[in-house]
Amino acid sequence: MTLARAQTATPWWKGAVIYQIYPRSFADSNGDGIGDLAGITAHLDHVASLGVDAVWLSPFFTSPMKDFGYDVADYRDVDPIFGTLADFDALIARAHALDLRIIIDQVYSHTSDQHAWFQQSRAARSGDKADWYVWADAKPDGTPPSNWQSVFGGPAWTWDARRQQYYLHNFLKDQPQLNGHNPAVQEALLATARFWLDRGVDGFRLDALNFAMHDPALTDNPPAPDTNRARTRPFDFQLKLYNQGHPDILGLLERIRALLDEYGARFTVAEVGGDDSDREMKAFTAGDTRLNSAYGFDFLYADRLTPELIADAVGNWPDAPGVGWPSWAFENHDAPRALSRWTVPEHATAFARMKMLLLVALRGNIFLYQGEELGLTQVDIPFAELLDPEAIANWPMTLSRDGARTPMPWIGAAPDMGFGSGAAKPWLPFGDDHRALAVDVQQADAGSLLHWTRTVIAARNAHPALRRGSIRVVHSDDAVIAFEREEGGERLLCVFNLGETPRDWPGPTATGETILAANDADMVRLPAFSGLVVRR
Repeated sequence: MTLARAQTATPWWKGAVIYQIYPRSFADSNGDGIGDLAGITAHLDHVASLGVDAVWLSPFFTSPMKDFGYDVADYRDVDPIFGTLADFDALIARAHALDLRIIIDQVYSHTSDQHAWFQQSRAARSGDKADWYVWADAKPDGTPPSNWQSVFGGPAWTWDARRQQYYLHNFLKDQPQLNGHNPAVQEALLATARFWLDRGVDGFRLDALNFAMHDPALTDNPPAPDTNRARTRPFDFQLKLYNQGHPDILGLLERIRALLDEYGARFTVAEVGGDDSDREMKAFTAGDTRLNSAYGFDFLYADRLTPELIADAVGNWPDAPGVGWPSWAFENHDAPRALSRWTVPEHATAFARMKMLLLVALRGNIFLYQGEELGLTQVDIPFAELLDPEAIANWPMTLSRDGARTPMPWIGAAPDMGFGSGAAKPWLPFGDDHRALAVDVQQADAGSLLHWTRTVIAARNAHPALRRGSIRVVHSDDAVIAFEREEGGERLLCVFNLGETPRDWPGPTATGETILAANDADMVRLPAFSGLVVRR
């Protein structure tokens, strides 16, 4: 292991750029149509060339793949479609040799119904794992114990004839809810964390963390007030006061943090979504004994990128004592590609450059989803080819997650775009416009988004004000936002025109060295979809 970057008083993860890899879709080493760990290892040089600090790997654990890996059947092994533990160890070794840290998902709120723990738990109401999941008797009329609804649609309870009880599942019925209140469950999860830390993992993204504990009284959730937003699932009709966000989660987080602190410079980031996510994220990251950061959803499902959205998001995380450190993403494996949400094809090239500059200018950690450095767009997957259970259940009211999970294009001229599947059909189709955006095509073009991504990440790493400085919004209107980043005597002004109409710079005249400029922006004129960073 090399990890050559020197440790300083500021931890490595504070302001880090983290690259998310969705293993099924990154690179296929054995030609079966599905990406795998060996394929990732073979392409880590590309990731390192971006200048990022770490890689987040979505689940690769043993799973029946009902929710494509987020239904874990064995927390401590690799699913055969992705390889072996030896392949994982090789990936860790290669990443560390390239000065990349590895962060993996940990799914502590639920397992697969194929997990040995659940198989034992459902067998009888007695036994050492009888209370490892959330079981409850039916109401006198046979209906579920509470009115809680599943994220994926329908009641969050399924009847099990073996135990003559209902079990809780906040997601698919194939993803039974662990009883996070049970001390034995907590010990098993901590042992799992230690297993991966001992193999060299540098941190965890903790999936669906606010679902880790529930109200043991099984109190009904109240109805949610109308927000004038479309309600596509029964889940949307409730305030989720009792099936998530229980205060006892904080004690578990402190145990997780204490464990990781035993291993030195490790990193934890919570995935927290939902109506109460702002409060929960603050609680999960408060002080020095809980998690390092929380992964915000502010941008992931927004249908427009606006100055108001940006100002509100950064304003929720003031640089103040006791307030945690945010993490931001514009794209991930669950959300439609940002370019397809925020702009139209004729503006995509300019918008992508502005968007990338904006991302690296934000205060907090930033996550870059595979292919975002290429400007990949959302792929329209026909209903007949959908695999995403949420999209199938709620068609056509929700955009398929499949469309953001399509294979990575490596070689534009190759029949399989260099994904590695050869004659095999990849598990999802390629995007029609992705061939022209392939890695080798952009590598040969000095003006490509790929090269621009490397440039802006290098600038973030070179300027303390961008990487970890304070942020203060100094201007915001219908199209233009400007904020200052400051650290250690360095003060930078970041200005962005998010609109399709050129704008004059609306603030006072400013002079200084231009650090970065997207789409010919300057301190006089801001072309459509442009941005710049200037030293004050």
